[in-house]
Amino acid sequence: MKTLLFSLFCMSFCLAQTPNFVAQTIDNQVSIGYGLAIGDVDGDKKPDIIMADQKQFVWYRNGDWKRFVLIENLTDRDNVCIAARDIDGDGKVEIAVGANWNPGETNDLSKSGSVHYLIRPNNPTDKWEAVELPHEVTIHRMKWVKTKNKYQLVVVPLHGLGNKNGEGVGVKIWAYEPPKDVKAAWKRTLIDSTMHLTHNFEVKEDKNSTYLTIGGKEGLRTFQYKDKWEKAGPEITDMPIGELKYALTNKKGYFATVQPMHGNKLVVVGAEMPPVVLTDNLNQGHALLMADFLQQGTPQILVGWREPNQDKKVGIKMFVPNKSLSNWVAHVIDDNKMACEDMQMADLDGDGKLDVVASGRATKNLVIYWNR
Repeated sequence: MKTLLFSLFCMSFCLAQTPNFVAQTIDNQVSIGYGLAIGDVDGDKKPDIIMADQKQFVWYRNGDWKRFVLIENLTDRDNVCIAARDIDGDGKVEIAVGANWNPGETNDLSKSGSVHYLIRPNNPTDKWEAVELPHEVTIHRMKWVKTKNKYQLVVVPLHGLGNKNGEGVGVKIWAYEPPKDVKAAWKRTLIDSTMHLTHNFEVKEDKNSTYLTIGGKEGLRTFQYKDKWEKAGPEITDMPIGELKYALTNKKGYFATVQPMHGNKLVVVGAEMPPVVLTDNLNQGHALLMADFLQQGTPQILVGWREPNQDKKVGIKMFVPNKSLSNWVAHVIDDNKMACEDMQMADLDGDGKLDVVASGRATKNLVIYWNR
């Protein structure tokens, strides 16, 4: 009897470690799908999907997943990023966007980069109004960040002004503070200007402070906000990093990283652990998530890539660790149907489990992976 119970327990444990995601395509006519965000657009207390596509910023209503255009043809060039968060407590997200994507132009501000705040109409399915804000060249990533009792929009370019081949002037990373009248001047604070080829950043917030970690040519650098932005740990300087996510397990903090920018490697690294390469079979790794999707107590890593790898496939994989992080098991989540440009996660159906949303560049699709 004990043997049977033990066997049943082992079977249950093993099943609990195996991901089961069911794909649902909600758009098969995506132009590029540069960036994704998730938040409640219409105030119905359900998270919607928001996307920066090539010429349109759009959102998909939770439930029927109908597509609505926020704004289109904002600049002469492509859109590139989007930030959405409820920053005023009314239950509906505020949205900022980045466009005029022209990474080869690092000198002319009129031809490269833009930052806009979008003013919500009475009916969120109508077109939104754009307010242009000051910007750097090659605006690439942005997020709303909570700093004590206020919110800031952190904006990270790819290159610095006049930068060539990742050298020259550093990337200026700004924090924007929205005024009561969003059409008035926004206060800007320079967080850092020493890194080059910055690709993405991670934010961690707690009651007392906010941490901002940026990945780029020089590795990882972290900044902390208490009463102002200041440099803090951890710092990793010996490896170029594109994507990054942070987790804390067994009181040890560590990062999942894609190396280098648009790289082929998924690497786990931390201040108290040597780098561990989980795979080197990516091709243009461009999307990364880390969370406890399987509710097993230790976060798992999801990585997506957008060009065919050594197996001539694009897709998404999950890496599941044991509790000591000494062993990782790979599982295929999407097999050659998602040329992954970006991924986000949220509990979209209210069942207590995190679902995944991914946008495909070459595959032209937007897919929900329901966590079953």
